[in-house]
Amino acid sequence: MPEATVNGVALHAAGESLSPEELRQRACTELLRQAAQAAGLLAAGDAPSADGVITEAAAGAIEALLENNVTVPEPSDEACRRHFAAHEAGYRTGERVRVRHILLAVTPGVDVVALRKRAEPIFLDVRCHDDKAGQAADRFAEAARKWSNCPSGGQGGELGWLASADCAPEFAREIFGHAEVGVLPRLVHSRFGLHIVEVLEREPGVPQPFEAVRGAVAMSLRQQSYVTALRQYLRLLAGQAAVAGVDLEAADTPLVQ
Repeated sequence: MPEATVNGVALHAAGESLSPEELRQRACTELLRQAAQAAGLLAAGDAPSADGVITEAAAGAIEALLENNVTVPEPSDEACRRHFAAHEAGYRTGERVRVRHILLAVTPGVDVVALRKRAEPIFLDVRCHDDKAGQAADRFAEAARKWSNCPSGGQGGELGWLASADCAPEFAREIFGHAEVGVLPRLVHSRFGLHIVEVLEREPGVPQPFEAVRGAVAMSLRQQSYVTALRQYLRLLAGQAAVAGVDLEAADTPLVQ
């Protein structure tokens, strides 16, 4: 692959093949490491690493850099109430979902674009049979046994009843707080890979009053604000740097080690 660099600093060893996500992660980290050096928070002699793993000193300096440059306003009561009204289902307690899935796993060196192209025809096949109950059940289970990289594939992809805490957060966001039943109309992305998900049953849980979950609502808004502010700061740094071989604009969220 062509060499990817930030201000002439290589982001990978010669001949090493990385996914676009891994490259973006390393580029964001290197931008921040260099910014910490420029701000006098990190010794000029701190050396970059070809494997993307930064030193303990660099990690501490980046933390101080972000604390100084990424500000997160405290959400107002009005903003919290608006968010709660729009996402009330996500704050219910006791919600459970019975699901099954087909996992196409992301492993080091996997081409994510190629993986998605592999997942899409499987997804379309099980979706096309979703309105024919008997065929859908057989087709999904058959596809899970054939294609899924999860041990559940041997059981037709069955994961059983799950609570939000049982899942990776990015998976839970796609599954819980919704009313959908059947094969979801989208591929679900998680740290483990791409999932084709079928919701078999839902137990909606118990609605909570705003006052009981205000702290959780405020935390969610602070996290959203932090991601937005960090993305803007990284764009500023990228605009001031010579970045080659990596597309930072393609990142949905900033990826920082």
